[in-house]
Amino acid sequence: MREIMFDVETTGLFHDQGDRIIEIGAVEVVNFMPTGEIFQAYVDPGRSVSKETIEITGITDDMLEGKPRFEDPEIVDKLLAFFGDARIVAHNAKFDHGFLNMELKRCGYDPIPYDRWLDSAAMARTKFPGSPVSLDALCKRFNINSDARTFHGALLDSQLLAEVYLELNGGRHRTFSFDANDGDDEFGGRRKPAKQRPNPLPSLITEEERAAHFAYISEFGAKSRWLQSTWDAAEADQG
Repeated sequence: MREIMFDVETTGLFHDQGDRIIEIGAVEVVNFMPTGEIFQAYVDPGRSVSKETIEITGITDDMLEGKPRFEDPEIVDKLLAFFGDARIVAHNAKFDHGFLNMELKRCGYDPIPYDRWLDSAAMARTKFPGSPVSLDALCKRFNINSDARTFHGALLDSQLLAEVYLELNGGRHRTFSFDANDGDDEFGGRRKPAKQRPNPLPSLITEEERAAHFAYISEFGAKSRWLQSTWDAAEADQG
């Protein structure tokens, strides 16, 4: 199952009041494990970044000068190609969904329906009712190292989300489950039984060793028959 962990940074909080995307981050995940394929881009929003956004992200107007606009094929076309038909997972997905669809509409592309999205924050609220479900809080809960997150960043947050999402779906042991559906991929699936030898291996015991052993256990009298049968059974198991 292919999914995309997705996050955006924006000039402000309101896509319907003129705010725009300034950074996009996306991480490909297959069967809950990151594949190493990512998409990241800074975007010229055509307007100033708010003071609050600068404090949260560290992204300034100067950093965005000369970057491509969202409608540039290097952004929109490559992003949609990266999505493919995968499900999109985002933390507080309505925020990212609203901004992305606003940008798509501005450059004449069809919006992405919300039924393709999964909100990991809502998932965490169901799993841990009454507990904090911010990305930072979930990283602490699952002992995920987020020390690099001195600022919010779309790619870094998508990478952290990939780790959180794995834990929300059962953690790393899930990838080693033998109860999963048939899976020939490298990320999991049912373990196939080992092939049996068509012909058993011959015994490694020589006739001289067998005769010496029998002579030895014969010294134990009545118990020797039980000892010999135990020996024969063990040898049969080796075969």
